[in-house]
Amino acid sequence: MKTLKILLAIFLIAVFPYGCMVGPKYAKPEQPQTDSFRYSNQSADSTKSVTTIKWSSIFNDDVLIGLIEKGIQNNYDLKIAIARLEQVQANLGMAKADLFPAFQYSGQVNSAETFMQPSSVFANMSWELDFWGKYRHQTKALQNELLASDEARKVVLSNIVSTIATSYFELRDFDNQLEITIHTLETRQKAYDIINERFISGYVAELDKVQIEQQVAIAEANIPLIKRQITALENSISILVGQVPQPIPRGKTNSELLILTEFPTSVPSALLENRPDVKRQEYLYKAAFERIGVAQALRYPSFNIGALAGFASITVGDLFNDGSYTQNVGAGVAGPIFNFGKNKRRVEVNRQIAEEMKFNFQKTYLTAISEVENSLQNVAMFKEEWTARNRQVVAAQKNYDLSNARYYNGYVSYLEVLDAQRSLFEAQLSLSQLTQKQLSSMVQLYKALGGGWSF
Repeated sequence: MKTLKILLAIFLIAVFPYGCMVGPKYAKPEQPQTDSFRYSNQSADSTKSVTTIKWSSIFNDDVLIGLIEKGIQNNYDLKIAIARLEQVQANLGMAKADLFPAFQYSGQVNSAETFMQPSSVFANMSWELDFWGKYRHQTKALQNELLASDEARKVVLSNIVSTIATSYFELRDFDNQLEITIHTLETRQKAYDIINERFISGYVAELDKVQIEQQVAIAEANIPLIKRQITALENSISILVGQVPQPIPRGKTNSELLILTEFPTSVPSALLENRPDVKRQEYLYKAAFERIGVAQALRYPSFNIGALAGFASITVGDLFNDGSYTQNVGAGVAGPIFNFGKNKRRVEVNRQIAEEMKFNFQKTYLTAISEVENSLQNVAMFKEEWTARNRQVVAAQKNYDLSNARYYNGYVSYLEVLDAQRSLFEAQLSLSQLTQKQLSSMVQLYKALGGGWSF
């Protein structure tokens, strides 16, 4: 009867703690609110979300899609993020185990009856009761860190897709610049051959010959520069897709890829549902908040129960006799008395860590809104700038053709032709770079809005 009362008391002690959890209650921090983005399409349906648009649907190039899929399979940053996720998941499993009793066994056999330790076989149980919620707070902290690690994986995934895409656009831009430069070199070389013959025949001054010769050399010098940039980008993309540096296959040109997609721009508060970096920071704040409870629980006494059952005997032959059986159930308590404010300061340290995580969360939220605003304006402004640059190229080409005709008819000096040729060359390169920037701005907008990078 006495043993039954002891067991009942231990059971009540074990069950009662789950209503005695210390620590503050989490409340989501307030964020600055605004109804819409400044540069968004005010007539667009703000109830729709960009997460419904799959990343592959915004690219119309199978080669680019293949590179991105290869990067998702082989990229080492993503593999590292997944390994960290699995590590946190294992730590969570370990923390959950602390909520339950631990069972052990032990055994010892001695041949000498005079030996101080008798022969024994025991099974025992030990359990630190989570009376103040120390282990439950720790478990919740790790659960939030696990969710944060998963969001970190999504951030890496988003970066991989966007970086491969923008790098590919830059690569195709350099391809186009190389083609423009080679064509310009051929044009200048033909002009040099003609002017050199006219110089030899005495029809033009040596100045004309030297001027066109200089422009030929400038075009020749640009070609190895662009080729170096192409090689560097190919090597960067190779690393992103997890392969040794090698040539990157080409698909469509940037001009063929220039298809603008209207993305739904949800109200800024919806970013919390889309942006993995914002959600990650909130989970980290929650984890830090839970550890305040862990620190507070360490200021209170801990309760332990233990049980032991088995056999012990001086003589090995009598080890498993009925008289050798023994059992015991016990409980204990231990706690701090005075340690010069160490436990109190531990709570304060964790409280300030949580404050830091909260400020990081709020800052990330504001940064997310800023990135969307910048991306929306970039898309709109690059579109307007591209239209103007395209008109400039058309006008520069016509100006060059007219200047060239005027020169060969003897109306102007070759300086006018050179000036028109330089203007055309620079306008063509600027238009090529702007085409790349326009494509990249669409990718950055999709990423800033928290686009559906997951698979």
